[in-house]
Amino acid sequence: MTQTMLTSFTDAEIRRQAGNTAIRDLRDARYPGVYFRFHQNRERGTWYLVSGNKWEKIAAFPQLPVKGLIGALPKIRERLAADPKASAAAGTLQTVGELLDWFTARQAVDRSLSSKRRSTNTSIISCHLKPRLADIAVEDVDRSTLDKLVMWPMQAEMSLSYVRLMWGVLVVAFRQAEKLRLITANPIAGFKFTDFTKARIQPKPSRLRAVQLEEVIGDLAAGFDQHPQDCMLALMMLCHGTRAGETRQAQWSHFTLGEQGEWFIPAENTKTGVENHLPLTDQVRQLLITYRDAQWAGGYDGQFLFPSRKGKSLSEGQASAVFTRLGQGEWTSHDLRKVARTGWADIGIDHLIGELLINHAMGHNVKVYIQSDVMARKREALDRWCAYLDAKGFKRIHDLTGFRSGDSGNALEATENKGCKAIQESTIGEV
Repeated sequence: MTQTMLTSFTDAEIRRQAGNTAIRDLRDARYPGVYFRFHQNRERGTWYLVSGNKWEKIAAFPQLPVKGLIGALPKIRERLAADPKASAAAGTLQTVGELLDWFTARQAVDRSLSSKRRSTNTSIISCHLKPRLADIAVEDVDRSTLDKLVMWPMQAEMSLSYVRLMWGVLVVAFRQAEKLRLITANPIAGFKFTDFTKARIQPKPSRLRAVQLEEVIGDLAAGFDQHPQDCMLALMMLCHGTRAGETRQAQWSHFTLGEQGEWFIPAENTKTGVENHLPLTDQVRQLLITYRDAQWAGGYDGQFLFPSRKGKSLSEGQASAVFTRLGQGEWTSHDLRKVARTGWADIGIDHLIGELLINHAMGHNVKVYIQSDVMARKREALDRWCAYLDAKGFKRIHDLTGFRSGDSGNALEATENKGCKAIQESTIGEV
């Protein structure tokens, strides 16, 4: 496969020729010295500027589409004419819009990012950054421009924590583009979020307090017969302080239900990318056994604790809808996590154990000094917490011997053809 084809550079033409495995390189007579070479995965390739036997890499495709290449070529040639030793790759992204398009395409295939993080970043770029900055030349970006077009208008419309999240995306995009020499210099290097506002970002207060737990648990107990899946999702979060995403994706294979029972949460299900091991108290083990029996009785014997009608776990939007129904606008899924963490502190659970249970990101030095008896200390902590919840009414739920089989809410696959109400997809913020 050594053939070079003379053609006209367009994104559509490159994709069309990707199916012709006899073609390795493409060139266009309008742009002397510029070649496109397909990768082994022919959906991708690399732009080169060729002089004699020297092939200088410009950028990758589709990160740099044809339009971006054509726009960058004059400055590339000008720079190389002034300094033959300069890199052909530097400065291929001329506008902030091109830079953000490149960054969006790059993160779309970044396996180190969760699907939620990719989705959030894409939304930030398409809804906020590109509409405000797309036509600005990279070299023209300065504090005044950012403040006028982005930071100050957005802080008037969005929460300050969201504006800071957006700022983080912009900083990473510029930094990565500079590292790969796709821009000649990073115009926002050294800029800080506090350059634009001195306001402090206050933590969002929990809408659930310990004094409300008795009422919340009472409502969950009352609703367990008719909606066991909804109530079980909330209780697993309340008993363990887990995130909604970690909880909704739980599988029965992640649990051991013996005397030293454990819930294993794999790294791919956690926000931190760190697996978590949670001891199961006697109360939770009994609740899980009863819940599993109810699933079987309702006709579901699949792998998920919280299945959807598509044979998978509940989606993010479906889980969000569950807490909209349960909380009735008074509290959210994250409030359950907050009240658990606060409750552990109130009953005297060690701070480090609390952080390990909740699976917050921790520094390397902390991990080094974690003692080998950590699981025993976790178990003791959760035993104390579940005893505390028993006093708030939790005992009424886990003492049940079974649920009525009328409408269990768990036999989702078995009742798929009976129809269901549409569940609005929405986003859950997990911390």
